Amino acid sequence: MSPTPFTRGQATDTTPVRVHTSSLRVGLVFVVAVWLIRRLAGLVMIIVRTPLLLAAALVIIGLAVLWSRFGTWPAVVAAVLLVVGLVVWRLRWPAWFTRTVGNRARSLGRWFWIYRRSWQPAMITANLAQHRDGTEYLPQLLDVTSTRWVDRVRVRLLPGQTLDDWAEIAHRLAQSFAVDACRVHSTDHVQVIEVWALHRDPLTDTVAPTDPADLDLDRLELGRAESGDRFRLGLLGHHVLVVGATGSGKGSVIWSMIGQLAPGLVDGSVRLWVIDPKGGMELAPGEAVFDRFAHGTTATDAGEVGLWEGSFAGLLDDAVEVMRDRQDRLRGVTRLHQPTPGDPLIVIIIDELASLTAYVSDRSMRKRIDASLSLLLSQGRAVGVSVVAAVQDPRKDTIPVRDLFPTRICLRVTEPEHVTLALGAGTRAKGAQAERIRHDLPGVGFVQVDGIPEPTRVRFAHITDPDIAAMVTKITTAADHDQQLHAVGGAVA
Repeated sequence: MSPTPFTRGQATDTTPVRVHTSSLRVGLVFVVAVWLIRRLAGLVMIIVRTPLLLAAALVIIGLAVLWSRFGTWPAVVAAVLLVVGLVVWRLRWPAWFTRTVGNRARSLGRWFWIYRRSWQPAMITANLAQHRDGTEYLPQLLDVTSTRWVDRVRVRLLPGQTLDDWAEIAHRLAQSFAVDACRVHSTDHVQVIEVWALHRDPLTDTVAPTDPADLDLDRLELGRAESGDRFRLGLLGHHVLVVGATGSGKGSVIWSMIGQLAPGLVDGSVRLWVIDPKGGMELAPGEAVFDRFAHGTTATDAGEVGLWEGSFAGLLDDAVEVMRDRQDRLRGVTRLHQPTPGDPLIVIIIDELASLTAYVSDRSMRKRIDASLSLLLSQGRAVGVSVVAAVQDPRKDTIPVRDLFPTRICLRVTEPEHVTLALGAGTRAKGAQAERIRHDLPGVGFVQVDGIPEPTRVRFAHITDPDIAAMVTKITTAADHDQQLHAVGGAVA
């Protein structure tokens, strides 16, 4: 027998208290009436909160009033005119129509037929529902915003749930809702998340490069995001590391960036210092637009120890000197350099970073390169010296400075651990499974920017050799024309 509990020295009776409640009989008519009122109130709230449904309800009421007061034909004519107006709207302004009507109708339909109907079983089978004392608690489905490609499902979490809980079972949610993939994103509200359900992949089609009208270093348009929107990436004040296996599309990332920098290359506000350790085989087609191009020495000189990498070290040393000079000039003036033709942004592009950090045989040359590269990566961003580097193997012994890149891009890789090394811990659980990218999708990858919790799946523009040749010709021609205009203006002055 268990000991009797005491309270203030007195024995406490532990026998359960029996409570007898009298039953209240309610008629069937009353129950049905209450059920109907609740359903109608819920329907009214949905209509009021949904502009498209509200507009449809007002149109139906208007047609009904017109029919009741003036007869059938006026109502029919009004309905036909309404349909004709919608068709003209769709044909004349398709983007506006899609944004105003199409996407909202799609959102409403998928909310009702896909998510609302299957929400409870999906939450139960994914172990996201809770049961306490016979009561079932479900995460609250707030709303759905749909496009041609993705449904953005806003959910209010149950107490104690986290974004990681949902990210770990995202693949099960995709199966439950019959979509290609699900990715979990945070929102401004700590208790609300967005589940991006991809029902059609916009990244299966090749992305054509775009021709920038103006230079915007905070929004370089490099491809398409999996939401179907254009993907833009900032370069001013950033370093970018591109990780990917052979044939994954690293070259397209670099050339897309060069193409977006074209207006700055024309007016002189951007300068490219390029290192191609493969003897210039990868980036030589763009030599005409490079301010400096280091690709190793000639074959007759390569036998000298350290000479092949000497041009690389010299370029990095000169960049450190520029950085030091700008630090002296900008100290106390500004915290972020603003490029001008007289004081341009210097973008150092390195095609295979491991050739500078791991594969250099001469120890002294390797230390020299490591010292300059570490200084540039840790101090160069603020003074307008940015590094864009590509590499195949992101391991620490290969790239000891990888943590100094605020922006990291992971294309197709060969091992799951490469994703974690490139993008950071926990990114695979959030959907960045770059080792599963198909070989026939070059340029597809995940982008992780410091300060943004989740990686973004994108496809970078596909740049062919003719595209590169046309790009170089256009930049050099425009630059020559710009110089001629400046020369004429100076002569007139």
